[in-house]
Order: sequence, then structure tokens, then C-alpha cells
Amino acid sequence: DPAVWVMTSSWLDLQVVWMAINIFLFLWFYFFYDLGDQFFYTRHILGSALAWARAPAAVLNFNCLLILLPVCRNLLSLIRGSFMCCGRTMRKQLDKNISFHKLVAYMIGLMTAVHTIAHFLNVEWYYNSRLGKYDDLSMALSSLDDSGNTTFLNPIRSTTTTPTLLVFTSVAGITGVIITLSLILIITSSMEVIRRSYFEVFWFTHHLFIVFFAGLVIHGAGRIVRSQTTTNPPHNATFCKDRIDDWGKIQECPVPQFAGGFPQTWMWVIGPMILYVCERLLRFIRYMQTVKYRKIVIRPSKVLELQLVKNGFKMDVGQYVFLNCPAISQLEWHPFTMTSAPEEDFFSVHIRSVGDWTQKLIMDKDKAMQDFCDKLKMGVDGPFGTASEDVFDYEVAMLVGAGIGVTPFASILKSIWYKFKDSNPKLRTRKIYFYWLCRETHAFEWFADLLQLLEREMEERGMGSFLTYKLYLTGWDQSHANHVMVHADADTDVVTGLKQKTNYGRPNWDKEFEQVRKENPTSVVGTFLCGPAVLATVLSKKCVKYTDVDPRKTKFYFNKENF
Repeated sequence: DPAVWVMTSSWLDLQVVWMAINIFLFLWFYFFYDLGDQFFYTRHILGSALAWARAPAAVLNFNCLLILLPVCRNLLSLIRGSFMCCGRTMRKQLDKNISFHKLVAYMIGLMTAVHTIAHFLNVEWYYNSRLGKYDDLSMALSSLDDSGNTTFLNPIRSTTTTPTLLVFTSVAGITGVIITLSLILIITSSMEVIRRSYFEVFWFTHHLFIVFFAGLVIHGAGRIVRSQTTTNPPHNATFCKDRIDDWGKIQECPVPQFAGGFPQTWMWVIGPMILYVCERLLRFIRYMQTVKYRKIVIRPSKVLELQLVKNGFKMDVGQYVFLNCPAISQLEWHPFTMTSAPEEDFFSVHIRSVGDWTQKLIMDKDKAMQDFCDKLKMGVDGPFGTASEDVFDYEVAMLVGAGIGVTPFASILKSIWYKFKDSNPKLRTRKIYFYWLCRETHAFEWFADLLQLLEREMEERGMGSFLTYKLYLTGWDQSHANHVMVHADADTDVVTGLKQKTNYGRPNWDKEFEQVRKENPTSVVGTFLCGPAVLATVLSKKCVKYTDVDPRKTKFYFNKENF
């Protein structure tokens, strides 16, 4: 289906290329270690576990190179700005940064498991060979004397050295344990149930990546896996493997010598590590810049509005910032979409009480404003780009917000209001459909003022058809239903005070998309969502379903906010 290809091909192409590189690296290094002549004796002791340990290590190097890049927010914002002339398809891939970060993390977890299991087997076989439990060749290879750290093959140099002792006394073993434990903690604390309910646990354990990368760089220095080196005269393994007693006695079979491989992981990860250090330095510089409170308001539904001022701060619609409040937590940074417009001389965020950090912030607001400002200094990092930046690149836009997810669209609608007010000729968008879904009536109140301003502005300019908005209340009780029935004939809505009446229940998305397609038969429609993943799945499927195969007709492009 061409429509499916239009909506998903770029992201799938990226995944296919990434997976192809992983498969190539795995197979290349698997056969390198499984067939290479220099590993003939090593394979005799370890068997196929050698290749099964080394091939995942190569894949790990590649993915550890990638894992930090998607979370370099300033780098992504810079690239997004550089790609403005390259079309929306290229920029849309940058909005998948967290998805790609998770994908790479899953591969790191999988390859770590395979690598670790294979090396456990390797250590056991090294130990058994040292005890002489296998054939004479394995025993001879394990008993080679160590002359200048160049002769021996088996890292277990004594029968008193157990596998457990090797793991906890060797550089490779200790760092391997540290790396694996760090990774387990990072992955388990990243589960959604932990991340949402215990954000601090997620945040602190996620920073074990510093330990992970430090251990990763040191890990290869142990040089546990050793290969045969060239001697003069050369030792021919296929000829000499059956002549153990002649090693060092005849010219054709000198004593074989072995050496550990040169550590390579640091070469893979040094570049991303430097980029990430620069990223953190830039964040620290921004953190040190003074941020002043312009206005603080407690809105209904436990929503705190902060209007902030910072020298040199420039934003675009739909962008977000990270906020840090040292009085609550020195280390925690939380993302919030800005609700202000670029045309305003301040930037604002609306914060809903949903976790420990936000609850403490809103509780402290109950104090006098001056005490609040003096005590709760705010650090700001950003702004950073999102999918909503592209809203004005579309002729028609469908904006869908769920609960506090309306925040990026507040910025967009405010900016539209300013553009109409200033008669901005660069406004390309000619039609906006806005949908807002909330569970309780109070949630609509803080945003209704903006919609009333837009209503009046559009009517005064004779552009009442420019903005079509629909509000949906998904939760109500009988008393509210009775109140609505009594005021059913009122000119304005009893919930919002707007001329557009509030709808009860959830939207019929098939009906809405069909209407948008009917009213815009030849347009490119950008569908933007800030809301839950379940709704994202529904809307993405509707975009595919209602995109016309004929390129001259209506096409829907789905965009979702990702943090």
C-alpha cells in the first residue's frame, strides 16, 4: 500500500540499515574467530564459544557508539535546524530519538547476555583444560610457560585458580561484573512503571551509564582472549598439533606463542563520549544563567503556570525546556513543553502535579510569592526542538492534545493569534483543526481564555473558518450531566464559556478524518499529537487509512511529541 510506505518507510529504513549493520558485524567477527588460523589453538580449547563471545562484543561496540547520540539534545536541535531545507522526512527521524535510544539499549542488553554466557563457558573450559580433563593438546596448551607475557594461551595459570577467582581478580572479570550489574540496574529502572511512579530511582540509576562506559573502556585491557602470533620459524598448527613432544625441539615446531588482542572498544566510544561531555558542559553553562520569575499562577486542576525570563532566550513554537529546582533536587531535570509564543517577551510552562518533584514545587507555591521566588531558584536548559516545530510547514494541521498534553498547542495557537494580529504574510497554514480531550471539567479552564481570544480575533477578521476546535470531556458525574441539561439552550458552553459546545465521550476519529479529507481534498495535512501511546497508535493508523493513494489528493502525516 503506497500510503503505508509514505507514513512508515523512513523509520523502517533506518531500523533496517541499523539491523543490517548489526548482522554484518556479528557474522563478520563470528567467522573471523571461527575460521581464523591464528585462533586454531584457542578454538581447540574453547570451541565455538570463542566466536559466540567475540561476535557479540563487536555488536556491543557499535551500539555503545550509538547509545549516547540520541540523548545529545543540543546536537539533535542543531541537526534539526540544519535540515530545515531537507524536507520533513529527514527531520521526522530526529523525533524518533528516544525510540532509537531504546532500540539500541535492547540490542546492548541482548548482546551482553550472549557475550557473558559465552565467556562463562570459556572460563569453565579454560579451567578444565588446566586440570587435564580434556585431551593432551589442551593440557599442553594450558601448561605453556609464561616468558615475558607472550607464550601462554590459558589465562588460568595455576590449578588453584578457580573460575570464580579468575572472574573476581582479573581486569576483564571485575569490569565485566561491574558493567553487567550497571546495565541490569539501568534497564530494570527504565521500565515504565518505575519511570512514572519513581522517577528519581530511574534518574539516578540511569546515570550508572558513567560507570558502564568507564568499565567498558577498561574491560578490553584484560586481553583474556589470546591468539597465536608469528614466530621465526613459523609454528604450523595443523602440522604440529599432533607432535606436542617435539615443540621447541624441531625447526618445524617451535613453541607456539600467543598474545592478547589490542583493546578496541575505546576507539568506538571515545567520539560519542566527547560529544556527550560537551553536551553536559553546555547544559551546565545554561544552568548557571540567571532565570527570573515574571508571573506565577495556580490554575485549576493543580496546574502551576510559571512565566520566566532569561537573557538571550529564543524559542520556536512547540519546543520544550528542562527545568531544575536545586531546592527540591540538585540533580533532577524534568522536561516541560513551553506554552508561550515566540512573539512574547517571556517563556511559560504549565506544570501539572503528577509526581514527587511537581508536587513539591506546587506545594511550595502555597507560600508567599516572594518566598517562593527567593527559595526556589530555577535552572533552565533549552529550548529543544520537537515535531510541533513543523506545524506551519503544513497547509492544514490537526492538533490533538490529551489533558496537559495541550501545552505545545497553546504555544502554536498563541503564535497564530500574534501572526493574525500583525498580519504576518509568511503564515502558510490556512486551516487548523484542534481537538482537546480531558477527564475533568476544571482542566479546560486555564486554556479557555486563549480560545476565546482566538474566537474573537477570527470573527473580527472574517476568518471564522480558519480554526475548528472540539473539546471532549471523557469523565463526568450525574450532577454535571444535570447541570448541562438545564443550560442546554445557553449561547455559550457551561464548562468553558466558549461558543463551541463541549462534546461528551471520545472522538469518532473515522468521522473526523473523513471530514478533514472531504474539506481539504488536495492538501497535505499534518497530524500532531501530545498524548498517550495508545492514542498515538490509533491516530497513526488513521493517517495511513485516510491518506489517498493518488499523490494529488489528501495526505496525512503523523507527528508525535517525544521526550
